[in-house]
Amino acid sequence: MRASFHGEVKPIEHLFDIAVRGGPVPIDSVPETPLALQFVQGRADVDISDPSFDFVRSIRVFEITYQQHRNRDGGCKSSESVYLGSYGAQGKYHRRRSSVSAVPATSDLSVPADCLGYRHRSVFVEWRDAKGSYGHEEVHY
Repeated sequence: MRASFHGEVKPIEHLFDIAVRGGPVPIDSVPETPLALQFVQGRADVDISDPSFDFVRSIRVFEITYQQHRNRDGGCKSSESVYLGSYGAQGKYHRRRSSVSAVPATSDLSVPADCLGYRHRSVFVEWRDAKGSYGHEEVHY
C-alpha cells in the first residue's frame, strides 16, 4: 500500500508518507513543535454517571466454557468456566467468576440432563438500550 500527499504538506503528513514508502526520514521532516499528548488512566474522559448512560452499565458479558461426558465408570463428568463482565458507573470494566446457572436463558448454552457428550464455548453479551429494549449476541468459538 502506498500513500502520498499533494499540495501543502504538513510535517506529520510527510513523516507518514515516508513511513508508508519505507524510505529514510530526513531530519528537516521532524515537526518543530511537539504534539501534545494527554494520558487518561483507565477512565472515560467524560462523566457518564448520569442515568441517561444506564445502557452502558446494563451491558453484561459472559465468557462461557462448558463440557460434559460420561467417564469410564459411567459417571457424569462435567467442567465449567464462566466469567461475568460488567461496566461500572464511569465505564470501567469488571470481570469476576460466575456459574452456568447465571447465564441468561437467551444464550445457546443448553446443558443436557442425561449427560450426553456436550461442549459449549462462547462469549454472550446482553444489554438494554437507551429505550429499555433487550438485546443480545453470542459468538461461538
